[in-house]
Amino acid sequence: MDAFAASLARSPELFPHAWDVQSDAVTLVRLTKADYEAASFLDERVLGPRTLSRTLPFGQLAAAVSAAGLPERCHVIFHIGHVGSTLLSRLLSAEGQRLLGVREPVILRTLARLKDDPAGRHWNDAALDERLTVFLKLWSRTFTADQTALIKATSFVSDLAPQWLARPSAPKALLLFVSPESYMATILAGPAAREEAKTLVEERLKRLHRRIGRDVWQASSLSDGEALGLAWATEMSALVEAKRIAGDRALALDFDRFLEHPHEHLARAFRHFDCDVAPDKIGEILTGPHMQRYSKAPEHAYSPELRRELLSEARNEHRAEIEMGIAWVERAAKDVPLISASLDMAD
Repeated sequence: MDAFAASLARSPELFPHAWDVQSDAVTLVRLTKADYEAASFLDERVLGPRTLSRTLPFGQLAAAVSAAGLPERCHVIFHIGHVGSTLLSRLLSAEGQRLLGVREPVILRTLARLKDDPAGRHWNDAALDERLTVFLKLWSRTFTADQTALIKATSFVSDLAPQWLARPSAPKALLLFVSPESYMATILAGPAAREEAKTLVEERLKRLHRRIGRDVWQASSLSDGEALGLAWATEMSALVEAKRIAGDRALALDFDRFLEHPHEHLARAFRHFDCDVAPDKIGEILTGPHMQRYSKAPEHAYSPELRRELLSEARNEHRAEIEMGIAWVERAAKDVPLISASLDMAD
């Protein structure tokens, strides 16, 4: 084993940060344990003026991973977006000994987007699977031998869930969601989230049509509320497919129910990931800072109580849009079994 392979085997400090699809080159950056713990997104936001990096051909990286004998051993959080996935990642990794939070590696987004990106047409399934395998082995590394990496994916990366959860490593998954009504109120409660949703309508419609195997709707005909219904159906149906593949290896969790009984559901999530965490320790985690801060930007205060207030205001202000979105989902469920199954999961 050469020095580079040995350094990969030693710790997760050399992190695969970016993959250039055109050149098939990978950029590694050096991250400390504190960097992993602080990062909400392992994308360009984790980079600083002093971040050390190295770019090399994928083939060279794959050879080093093979020489190092890295195992693929990680779990994953899939979600529909804006449903507390970053919070759950932080809470589950706050115990410190059993799970290492790896939040939103940007390479996962690249792999997911190749399904629709013309730049990815020359990549066959075997080549993409080889790259996913190498990256998962690198993301599986932890700082202590008794830890397991817990990768939190970006919402649309759920498109990769069926192939990911069918892998021989048999990963376990946490599937996070809320009801259509709660999802729409959440999006409408924030101006930035509303604007983001509008920009994603075409992309989400394409993804949903691909998933159900036929074209049914036109983006131009959807009202704002109906577009949010489409958004929920697109992201939620991906979780339904993930659950069908993984069975008991996937734990479905409604974030609103988690907030009603956080101790019960956090303990359940720990058990799902084979972590024996004492009730006192779970209570300590829940009374710590994470439940009172905005997980994506911990410098800002945010609590379950504030969330309830904001959602109540959104429900009052945008009632008509929410009702149109719910009606769209219910109509779509009558025609599309996968959307009907999505409603069943969220019930």
